[in-house]
Amino acid sequence: MSKDFLATVMIWLTALLISGFFLYLLTDMLIHGLDRLSWAYLLDAPLDAGRSGGIAPIVTATAILVLIAIIVAAPLGLATAVLLTEFTRQKSHFGRFVERSLDVLASVPSIIFGLFGNAFFCLFLGLGFSLLSGGLTLACMALPILIRSAVEGLRSAPDEYRLAAAALGMTRGAALLHLLLPTAAPALAAGLMLGIGRAGAETAALIFTSGYVDRMPESWFDSGRALSVHIYDLAMNVPGGDASAHAAALVLVLLLFTINSIAMGLTRRWQRGRIHSL
Repeated sequence: MSKDFLATVMIWLTALLISGFFLYLLTDMLIHGLDRLSWAYLLDAPLDAGRSGGIAPIVTATAILVLIAIIVAAPLGLATAVLLTEFTRQKSHFGRFVERSLDVLASVPSIIFGLFGNAFFCLFLGLGFSLLSGGLTLACMALPILIRSAVEGLRSAPDEYRLAAAALGMTRGAALLHLLLPTAAPALAAGLMLGIGRAGAETAALIFTSGYVDRMPESWFDSGRALSVHIYDLAMNVPGGDASAHAAALVLVLLLFTINSIAMGLTRRWQRGRIHSL
């Protein structure tokens, strides 16, 4: 029995185990929460501490938090990845220090990010308990994963692309835009999905930054309750809130699935457009 066959079997078993665990969780959420799902549930405000009513303010706050995180993390993460791969030698002291720092940040517990966000964004910058503070904290959490994925994606692009672009007289910016980024697009999308997936389902960091209230936010400077915080509150602090917690968890999964699908679709479309324009 060859090593390649054993590796293939292990990979398939791992993939099936993870898929089976996800299907188990999804089935449990559907069984206990599907009855609560309706348009009224999505469009109404919560009542009786969340036992009844809907989750419209919760979904709105979650969407704003994720939007802020994407707006901040995506360009900053991509710029940092380009700096590390195209303008910094891989074995330089600066490059190794930044990459080691990213690895450490990726393993930092979320509550540490929450305490940092509370001290820096809420108190030092004076943003208070707001969606902006929570979104910026989520962006900090997503950046390490996004940058590392983008770095590996850009480094996977063959050096022949860079040499051919230089031979044709293309600027480094043009080569990056038309050759390297389309090649690294799947890794960029994967990093963005992983980062936003971690941030969108975060609880501890948001309790310290975005707040706990369940009213409809009127601006980014208002406090708001994310879906993950709402699920935690229903499951732990509200007797009789299990059905609503399962329904809210199902909505969160669907929201993350929608965001990931949109990100993958836009990435494929952008990648095809860049390739066809060559």
